[in-house]
Amino acid sequence: MTRRTAPGVIALLLLMFTLDLPAFAGDPLPEEAPTTGTARFAPADDQANNVPERYRLPAQDFAYQLSPRFVMRHAGVKVYDLSFPSPAPSGKAANDTVHAEYFVPAGASPDAKVPAVLVLDILDGRAVVARGQGVWLAQHGVAALFVYMAHYGPRREPGSNERLLSMDFEHSMAAIRQTVLDCRYAAAWLAARPEVKADELGLVGTSLGSIVGANVAAAEPRLRNVCLLLPAGGLVDAFYDHPRAKPYTGYLDLIGGKDAIKKAIAPADPLTYAPQLKAKNLLLLAASRDDILPPKSALALWEATGKPKIVWYDSTHVGAAAYAVPALKAVTEHVKR
Repeated sequence: MTRRTAPGVIALLLLMFTLDLPAFAGDPLPEEAPTTGTARFAPADDQANNVPERYRLPAQDFAYQLSPRFVMRHAGVKVYDLSFPSPAPSGKAANDTVHAEYFVPAGASPDAKVPAVLVLDILDGRAVVARGQGVWLAQHGVAALFVYMAHYGPRREPGSNERLLSMDFEHSMAAIRQTVLDCRYAAAWLAARPEVKADELGLVGTSLGSIVGANVAAAEPRLRNVCLLLPAGGLVDAFYDHPRAKPYTGYLDLIGGKDAIKKAIAPADPLTYAPQLKAKNLLLLAASRDDILPPKSALALWEATGKPKIVWYDSTHVGAAAYAVPALKAVTEHVKR
């Protein structure tokens, strides 16, 4: 295990600047027009042995559209919008078109291929963290495809405040499954890009994005270099005895208690997929005073996945933002291996 001390004020200012970069209107890409095409999803491995059953997909073609947004000349980053139909439609029109934002180094080309990652956002879902990570990674030679999770951003029905997680358990589990399958399509699209090194794909997920991202990484053999920021595993054990849960545990006991809930949650719990995650080049970045995802849940995942490299930051969950610069440096190093 590695433990890091707090970064300086300069690093924090750099973080704030980096996360705000996507808000600036970059220069248009007049030489590039929107393109439509067809991508091929084909399982990259023996699904029967290596992919959890709920996340298996048949081989099939899917249509996509890629539209240039702008180039950030001073950052050396081009940004595109990608969309394609979800392989696991929910029946809600807006949600069933997958939207993603593609951040690519301006110099990337078929002659100068770069590694690439999928990026998954936090629960807040406003894309500030994911876009900041996308810009940083592209500035440092890694293409980044930020995929909106189900019911987020442009995937949310007009006038709705629906999200991936809700009090409707079936809705939440279906949305997680849909997001994982969407990301399998996204990984296939990314692997086929002429500027991308298809054998150097990875994933970066933060907070909720790390939980869903662990499911994605376990389900998609193409993803090798996996970074989970503010991760958690053994979710029911982590939260059931949490002081904030005490007002509710009596009600939960009436419907079967901890064991019944663990069984219900298991299909989405990263701990369930520890065997698949053990096979990855895995990096965990955790907060030692995390007040949202208890540190013992990060430890549980670390132990179950074979004790990969883990870096602890002396912070709360939200306070981990103060460590974004060293964390992003660690992530960049990890995915460029």
